[in-house]
Amino acid sequence: MSECSGSCSSCGESNCASRQQESLLAQANPLSNVKKVIGVVSGKGGVGKSTVTSMLAVEMSRRGFHTAVLDADITGPSIPKALNIHGRPSGCEEGLIPIRSEGGIDVMSVNLLLENETDPVIWRGPVLAGVVKQFWSEVVWKDVDYLFVDMPPGTGDVPLTVFQSLPVDGIVVVTSPQELVSMIVTKAVKMAGMMNIPVIGLVENYSYLKCPDCGKEIQVFGKSNLDQVASELNVPVLCRLPIDPLLAQAMDEGLLENAKVDAIGPAADVIAKL
Repeated sequence: MSECSGSCSSCGESNCASRQQESLLAQANPLSNVKKVIGVVSGKGGVGKSTVTSMLAVEMSRRGFHTAVLDADITGPSIPKALNIHGRPSGCEEGLIPIRSEGGIDVMSVNLLLENETDPVIWRGPVLAGVVKQFWSEVVWKDVDYLFVDMPPGTGDVPLTVFQSLPVDGIVVVTSPQELVSMIVTKAVKMAGMMNIPVIGLVENYSYLKCPDCGKEIQVFGKSNLDQVASELNVPVLCRLPIDPLLAQAMDEGLLENAKVDAIGPAADVIAKL
């Protein structure tokens, strides 16, 4: 077999991409034991990706699974606040120990390593990608059933690093009902396909607002075309999440583990069957 030139256009090897991905996998911490790694991605910012990540972790934890979150959104970490986690992770000879939430969810985030939680992270792409790999290789993820990886939006260095360096079993793509969604979702799904990462399905956030008086569902962002996009991409729509002021308040106050997250149930059902 000839040496790979890095160009796939003239390559006759059908499983070349798979071999390259395997060769780039980062070594997990020797004490780690993670059964499933689920990436949570979005093509653009502001669609509630971290909220969905937190909701999935909470819901799977309530179902009796040991869940964890690797916060790969290095420049915009929000998982610790949602789960009311503060302080510094402890360390041992074998690596860092993630901080556990009150409900039993293990979390590692750059915000837990900063002197002040409001300090900005001003690093270039390769450094950000290196930190994500360290969160996999140097953190002891012990007896974890589902590790959710909260990724930054887009298709840049960090998502590429996660897809290449972590043994991702599948991704959940988070989106919103706006018209530009079709293009953004397609980009995220195509990137996963190029990296041979299965797409578990789509979660539409901010899908509707339920009137507190009459119960009518109001489509604040207009009629969604997600079903059509999902059909064209041959991926399922896992669930549609409403705009919920109480949920937003719970996120802000770090009380998500106490909030009602029933709407995420259909997505959790699919993940539980992986």
